[in-house]
Amino acid sequence: MSIKEWPEGERPREKLLAHGAAALSDAELLAILLRVGTRGMSAVDLARYLLSEFGSLGKLMSADAKTLAAYKGMGLASYTQFAVVKEIGRRILGEDLQEQIVLSNPKSVADYLRLHLGHEKIEVSVALLLNRQNQLIAVRELSRGTVAENTVYIREIIKLALDEYADSLILAHNHPGGSARPSESDVQFTERLKQALSLVDITLLDHFIVTAKETCSLREQGYM
Repeated sequence: MSIKEWPEGERPREKLLAHGAAALSDAELLAILLRVGTRGMSAVDLARYLLSEFGSLGKLMSADAKTLAAYKGMGLASYTQFAVVKEIGRRILGEDLQEQIVLSNPKSVADYLRLHLGHEKIEVSVALLLNRQNQLIAVRELSRGTVAENTVYIREIIKLALDEYADSLILAHNHPGGSARPSESDVQFTERLKQALSLVDITLLDHFIVTAKETCSLREQGYM
């Protein structure tokens, strides 16, 4: 049975209009985005199947074009839609951060970083640059590495912070392996960076390690 044949109150689009997006399940939200299903599967059925295959909305939205194309009914159009939705969400969170004192809402910082870095398949490092009021000036990618490591140079971080007239910064990188626990090299690099930044009167506020499911603040863990 196609969705058009469902009772009106059970159709995802009509349900959203009547009760709001929060009332919909992950599969129903995804079905609206997909718009159509495949032969023998409604859009909701296809959405449920994809969520079962990938394990979560986040993993599905972060799949590359080649991976999506392996599933019937999916292709470049779906990949483009998912990439747009993810980027819009990242930018909205970025706007929220720019409108608030960052340190007053560490959860927003953590959420933003998980969306920005959590599903990266290689190690990526970024810097969140802040002004004297701890408001976000800019987010800058520092490096992209391999599955296991990347190289970040302290002198480049200092130059970037000075060029942006930042008074402080938050460093962040992801662990593609799934554990947000800091390594010994993470701790040592953080201390070296903190000391180097202090020489030019810039404060390292925190260093976050990010995975798809969690974040670790080195400051909260007592490493700073």
